Amino acid sequence: MLIEQIRLEGGCALGLRFEMQKYPLLVIRAEKGFLMCGYLNVNAAETLGDTAAKVKGVQSFEDMLKAQVVEVTQLARELGIKPGMTGRETLEKMF
Repeated sequence: MLIEQIRLEGGCALGLRFEMQKYPLLVIRAEKGFLMCGYLNVNAAETLGDTAAKVKGVQSFEDMLKAQVVEVTQLARELGIKPGMTGRETLEKMF
C-alpha cells in the first residue's frame, strides 16, 4: 500500500493506493470527505453517511484530480459537489 500527501489549495489530502491484480484501488481523503475510484461503491458510502464522490478510469492520484466526477453522495451534493466537476474541484470543496 502507498500512502501519499496530496497538496491542494485548501489543504493537504491523503492519497491511498492499493495494488490489485490489474488496476490500483485509489482513494484521496480530505477533511470533509473522500474521492474514490471505480472499485468503490457510492451507494455503500451513502448508506454509511459518508461525503464521497467517484471518478472512473483512473490509475494514479493525478488521474483522479483531472478526471470528471461521475457519482456523488447526498452529503457531497450539500457541499456543492456534482457530477462533471473535476476531482481537484471536488476535493477543494471537501476542506
